[in-house]
Amino acid sequence: MNKLDVTEAIFAIKIEKELSWQNIADAVGMSIVWTTSACLGMNSWPEVEADKVIEFLALPKETKQALMAYPTKEWDKSVPQDPLIYRIYEVVGVYGDTLKEVIQEKFGDGIMSAIDFSMEVEKEENPKGDRVILTLNGKFLPYKSW
Repeated sequence: MNKLDVTEAIFAIKIEKELSWQNIADAVGMSIVWTTSACLGMNSWPEVEADKVIEFLALPKETKQALMAYPTKEWDKSVPQDPLIYRIYEVVGVYGDTLKEVIQEKFGDGIMSAIDFSMEVEKEENPKGDRVILTLNGKFLPYKSW
């Protein structure tokens, strides 16, 4: 099995058992964002957590190798069609250069790590319409001169 096969199996089991991503995250002891990303094949599972997700979802034992395999993080370069993903793409398109300027003004010449990184998704109830709060927390990595 490859990562795509395992992802499809996870989705099928999730639907069949009426599980949430939070249910799966709680069962393996990881955050909902990381767990969902790993289930989608964008992160490699550490061995202990791979065993936990296999047991919790009753996945075949042969899925372990695919779960633990290092992913190739690539995606379609065209503009996303899904409205939610498109809006996040739009935020990066509109505010990406602004974020780069502000981050580099505050920290210096460098980048925010997506490796030493965490993300939280929260819901804020609001009478004008509920709000989505995304917190991106990445280590600053300065560019080096040599």
